[in-house]
Amino acid sequence: MGLLVLAALIWIATHSGLAAAGPRGWLVQRAGEGGYRGLYSAISLASLVFLIIAFRRAPAVPLWSASLALRGLLALVMLVAFLLLGAGVTIRSPTAIGGESAAPDPRWGILRVTRHPLLWSLTLWAGAHMIGLGTADGLVFFGAFLVTSLWGMPSIDAKLAARNPALAAELVRSTSIVPFGAILAGRNRFVAEEIGWAWPLAAVFVWAIFLAFVHHWLFGVSPL
Repeated sequence: MGLLVLAALIWIATHSGLAAAGPRGWLVQRAGEGGYRGLYSAISLASLVFLIIAFRRAPAVPLWSASLALRGLLALVMLVAFLLLGAGVTIRSPTAIGGESAAPDPRWGILRVTRHPLLWSLTLWAGAHMIGLGTADGLVFFGAFLVTSLWGMPSIDAKLAARNPALAAELVRSTSIVPFGAILAGRNRFVAEEIGWAWPLAAVFVWAIFLAFVHHWLFGVSPL
């Protein structure tokens, strides 16, 4: 378990350290944007491989057993994660690091709901697996992803504010980190037409295939 904790700390340190505005700016000045991205990608990949290996070697220490009803609820949470994932990869986010957007995407779509759909997808995935697995090693492994995804949202906002203050101010005014926060506050509205039907249907299809076949085939464990 000690090796897994170390791997989780390295993963968190990589994403909260090298990706932070200060260290990132220092490295970009010395290695350039391309050099920084290459270095960050290499270190991130190495830390991910280390984390996975440590997780596979760690003993499974049961803490609780999720009931069938809870597993069904978590499967629905994963459906939301798939929907957010599909939304995140089908629209260009103006908060993307290195982006040169001068204004939010004309088709805001999911950005009206949250300006960080991909990170929320990762957050829900990590949280659902922590609860569903119910083991100490699962809490450490998936908890590492949960920490970095939640930390990443304000971190990305801060880096965008340093790079493009006008865009950052507009996004903070009209969108929210918390899903539906800006809509409930009256600063935005939900427009289903901007989202469409193609990617939600595709996300539901992929989720169903994972639930029924792929998850068990890849990991030897059925979500239900």
